[in-house]
Amino acid sequence: MKSRWYSRRWKVARRSSLLARLLLAACLAAAPSASAGAPDWLRAAARTPLPTYPEDTNAVVLLDEHLTTVKDNGDIETLFRHAYKILRPGGRERGIIGVYFDNETRLTYLKAWSITARGDEYEVKEKDAVETSPFVGALYQDTRYKLLRIPAAEPGNVVGYEYVQKRRPTVLQDTWWFQDEIPVRRARFVLRLPSGWEFQSVWLNHAEEKPQSAGANQWAWELADLPAVESEPSMPAWHAVAGRMAVTYFPGQGEASEKSHASWAEVGRWYTALSAGRRQVTPEIRQKVAELTATAKTTLEKISALATFVQREIRYVAIEIGIGGYQPHAAQEIFANRYGDCKDKVTLLSAMLQAAGIESHYVLTQGSRGLVARDFPSMMNFNHVILAIRLPADVSTTNLYAALRHPQLGSLLFFDPTETEVPLGHLPSNLQVNCGLLVTEGGGELLELPLLPPTVNRLLRTAKLTLDASGSLSGEVQEIRWGAPAAEDRARLRTAPEAERAKMFESFLGDFVGGLVFQGFQIENLERGGDTLIVRYRFLAKNYAKVAGNLLLIRPRVLGEKGLDLREKKERKYPVEFRGMRLDSDVFEISLPAGYVVDELPAPVDVETSFAAYRSKLEVAGNVLRYTREHKIKEVLVPTERLDELRKFYRQVAADERNSAVLKRTTP
Repeated sequence: MKSRWYSRRWKVARRSSLLARLLLAACLAAAPSASAGAPDWLRAAARTPLPTYPEDTNAVVLLDEHLTTVKDNGDIETLFRHAYKILRPGGRERGIIGVYFDNETRLTYLKAWSITARGDEYEVKEKDAVETSPFVGALYQDTRYKLLRIPAAEPGNVVGYEYVQKRRPTVLQDTWWFQDEIPVRRARFVLRLPSGWEFQSVWLNHAEEKPQSAGANQWAWELADLPAVESEPSMPAWHAVAGRMAVTYFPGQGEASEKSHASWAEVGRWYTALSAGRRQVTPEIRQKVAELTATAKTTLEKISALATFVQREIRYVAIEIGIGGYQPHAAQEIFANRYGDCKDKVTLLSAMLQAAGIESHYVLTQGSRGLVARDFPSMMNFNHVILAIRLPADVSTTNLYAALRHPQLGSLLFFDPTETEVPLGHLPSNLQVNCGLLVTEGGGELLELPLLPPTVNRLLRTAKLTLDASGSLSGEVQEIRWGAPAAEDRARLRTAPEAERAKMFESFLGDFVGGLVFQGFQIENLERGGDTLIVRYRFLAKNYAKVAGNLLLIRPRVLGEKGLDLREKKERKYPVEFRGMRLDSDVFEISLPAGYVVDELPAPVDVETSFAAYRSKLEVAGNVLRYTREHKIKEVLVPTERLDELRKFYRQVAADERNSAVLKRTTP
């Protein structure tokens, strides 16, 4: 499904892996060296006095202006203006701009300039741009980019550009993203509506600002000195914390009024109409359903067989042209071609379930938590589609962790056929406690998707190791993964060749032990999605224990790190978000060298909060040192007001991971 609403701003595109390729393409365009006059608005922005910024600030947004005009027929024309002052070498990337266009969005004007610290001015025009695709992995998408490299994008200089887009939007809504990853000196949004039209605005991650009248049926919002949205470890998605204003336009009457959504129910009815007739069951589909379910003894086995087929046998391939970015292809077309994107895979599975007598519903969702604005009913909130399967009464929800009880529809099982490694009954981590719009004939209903318990997402690591008198450590480690840890590692390992897998294990071990000699690995159940994933590997770590006279100092926590980087030396602005709840356990048994006994052991650790728990202990049984620990994540989001508690928790974890046991030689 399209997520074009998040690419309307080039600053949004620059946060993806797309940037490197766009930069490469842009470098192919030769920037003119001839001087030309910059517009008055850019010259005025260049004269803007700046406050003092942190020394590591690469650039500042001098002006971010949107002048939006909505026409009587619902078309929208926007003039965008952007100006940046480059402060450090890292800000040079602001001299590469990219503007999208497609079959529904025409780019009618594009020009850029630079003003050097000496007062020289340079200009580049649309004819100097390079045109490229967004490199998003779709088989075909009508979105294209015009790229311009602005000359003299160097520290001390100012760069700016403006462009005009004319859109025929699917919905009469807009989002103004006024924050950036660098400070914003001035941001401005001007709206012009036809006579008789109205608007409704929703502010997110920022206090509401009232507009000023800018003329007849015209309004202007202006903000100043907005802080940068800095990247922090384990923070929520960038878009979930950046300030924005979402706007819905309401025509007085006419065809355009069908594109305004004032409630989630209306969004659901819109998608019901858009997908009408797409899930028809053809004889070919019915025959395949009969074939796949022929040996199924229960309803759940039937559902599982159909889900696995669509998950594994229908390749993810996207063809998105215009409304096709939202509208699924017909089930028979998807079945015949054996490919489709998320909404297509869901459509085919829904049709196959229907052929088996099982009801299901579209669920529109978002790939990152926190982006769905509950007060802004809009398709613009979503970029992904999954399925809600209405479970018949004979299906128990035991072990179906992605199920919840709906007051009218009964038990609903949420399933994502796009994720090939996540079995029926589970949900990908990023969708858990995320919002989903359940689409039924009656409209749409916003729900919170289930959160799987820690015991479902498990890692159990056990090791039997031997320490010799020189301090070398050797032995075998076994790791068993369930749930999300199994799905994530299975996806990573399945696509890697054998030699690359060995490097993965070596790299992991090298983070924890020095003098490493990797001695091989084995993997079980790699191709059996839904089963536990088991890996075993062997290694030798020379001089792992430190020799100090007649003592050996050994860190019993040999592998694995549960600590969390919380920027102890810098004030943190944003909450901490974990991928999901999970439970990790380690059991390390280390056989001691002959002639050595334990002289000193670290104290056990037992610390628990509402969001996490950690326990460890070290015991001696004969000549074996046995270290056990358990780390449990119990909440997904830790708010900023509880970060001090989180820091204290992980300081104790880190201290335990650094602790050493002391062994003493008793014989010469």
